[in-house]
Amino acid sequence: MSIASERAQRREARAANATANPNYKWIVLSNTTLGVLMTTINMSILLIALPDIFRGIGIDPLAPSNTGLLLWLVMGYLVVLAVLVVSFGRLGDMVGRVRIYNSGFLVFTAFSVLLAVTWLHGTAGALWLIIMRVGQGVGGAMLMANSNAIITDAFPAHQRGLGLGLNQVAGIAGSFIGLVLGGLVAPLEWHVVFLLSVPIGVFGTVWAYWMLHDVGIKHRSQVDWWGNLTFAVGLIALLAGITYGIQPYDGHTMGWTNPWVLTAMIGGAVVLAIFCVVETRVADPMFRLGLFRIRAFTAGNLAGLLSALGRGGLMFVLIIWLQGIWLPEHGYSFESTPLWAGIYMLPLTIGFVIAGPASGWLSDQFGARLFATGGMVIAAASFGWLICLPVDFSYWQFAVALLINGIGMGVFASPNRAGVMNSLPPNRRGAGAGMSNTFQNAAMVLSIGIFFSLMIAGLARSLPGTLTTGLVAQGVPAAAADRLAGLPPVGVLFASLLGYNPIQSLLGPQVLGQLPAGHAAYLTGQSFFPELISGPFSEGLRFAFAFAIAACLIAAIASALRGGKFVYTEPVSSDTGPSNGSGSPAEPSPAPNPVPARDVQQPHVERNRS
Repeated sequence: MSIASERAQRREARAANATANPNYKWIVLSNTTLGVLMTTINMSILLIALPDIFRGIGIDPLAPSNTGLLLWLVMGYLVVLAVLVVSFGRLGDMVGRVRIYNSGFLVFTAFSVLLAVTWLHGTAGALWLIIMRVGQGVGGAMLMANSNAIITDAFPAHQRGLGLGLNQVAGIAGSFIGLVLGGLVAPLEWHVVFLLSVPIGVFGTVWAYWMLHDVGIKHRSQVDWWGNLTFAVGLIALLAGITYGIQPYDGHTMGWTNPWVLTAMIGGAVVLAIFCVVETRVADPMFRLGLFRIRAFTAGNLAGLLSALGRGGLMFVLIIWLQGIWLPEHGYSFESTPLWAGIYMLPLTIGFVIAGPASGWLSDQFGARLFATGGMVIAAASFGWLICLPVDFSYWQFAVALLINGIGMGVFASPNRAGVMNSLPPNRRGAGAGMSNTFQNAAMVLSIGIFFSLMIAGLARSLPGTLTTGLVAQGVPAAAADRLAGLPPVGVLFASLLGYNPIQSLLGPQVLGQLPAGHAAYLTGQSFFPELISGPFSEGLRFAFAFAIAACLIAAIASALRGGKFVYTEPVSSDTGPSNGSGSPAEPSPAPNPVPARDVQQPHVERNRS
């Protein structure tokens, strides 16, 4: 017997012993939840830490020439996640999900170290951070692409909603926990923002290597190079176009008329259309279009995409609302607003934590449709509540709205993900989970573009006139007031988002030094800018929340059309899956109205490991 065969037998023996342990599924859940939590915390931790990071490398993020650096440091990580999760999910189906997942921990940790030891300054420092964030995103994509599939493999069907729910809630909550961590750590030492992931990553890598085992069905096949290439080029072009579309261009408040943006978005859409054609022609496609014949999979992914559209830009809008207006008006210095914004948004996380596990457990008993549909209706109602609030709200009203929104999103997220994963054949779980994550991550980037565009459009209509009048009334020369009023509104939004004193940063010491001390103090105080921007901001706010309501209601309709409770139970004859006669695995083709899982007499694939 060869050495390779002996090693394979030992691995199989260890896997069999591990899965025989009734606690193995909880080991899987705890490790994968740690990985997803680390990934999602790093989605948002930079939002609050950006001012300290840019001060550390000596760059003014509000300078027009640096807007691209600011956006790519935030968005580059999200773009990489969106592009690569399908490829790594597919690769996990081929060579083992745990193997790719473990590699993700290692890659993420290595690039976290490289981020933490940043020594460069200026543009070179910003480019180093962006490139290392892209590498960190590669590791995050490996983790996110396979975590749900590993949980689905380890948990029996009647407990998957609970397992996936806990994992999903940890992931969503991580994006809000990152806000608080960034606000606490960055003022002390900005390098520590990246260093936080290192001990977690080292522990998770060692723990995953020793404790996790591949127990899912592998699907040996060839790499779909043309599919990977066209998908990556098309999606990167589309998301890059969205990123640059919210930047000013040639005197316009936004860049949607920029020929480069139009070329990127139209070209990206065309390449993605070519990708869909390619995937119907190759023997082993990375994007299994045949999975969309499963109604529960299609409806769940459509609902998830729309939910992410409604939720994705929400974080940015709420941070700007708190940091630019509400917190300064209530006595908080501009420099302290990033931390307090994260703290005041905690009710949203609490709502997720309360609702997610409970709805996941209940969906195991009753199916996903009722809970996922109801969750989106609740979320839409919370956005309606937020629209009705005045810009200078009472905090308890704001907190209740956030709590209800978190509950609604939590009630939706866990059952919806469980419904999607339960609908997949065992040998397609990695690819299917990657497809689902791609829709949600791409929707997050798209949502940020939409929310920012709606906010900027609202500000552009009335902010210039309001700003000019207010500044001239305080003695600012008309030329300086017109110059400031003529700046793109995105600069005002970024100033608020970064916790800068907007008037002090945008007007500059030369103009302020020429004003009477009392006027200069008033302009740079905590009431002038918030009161000035409240009216224009509220208009953009209404547009943004109206879009979120529409997205959530359409998601509710999509979720209601998913059908009854469905767990895929088609027998699989070999490690390569059911054959279609051509040597490649056949796509599942369940009946239009699949049999509810509780009525299936012999679930050939699902084995109760509890």
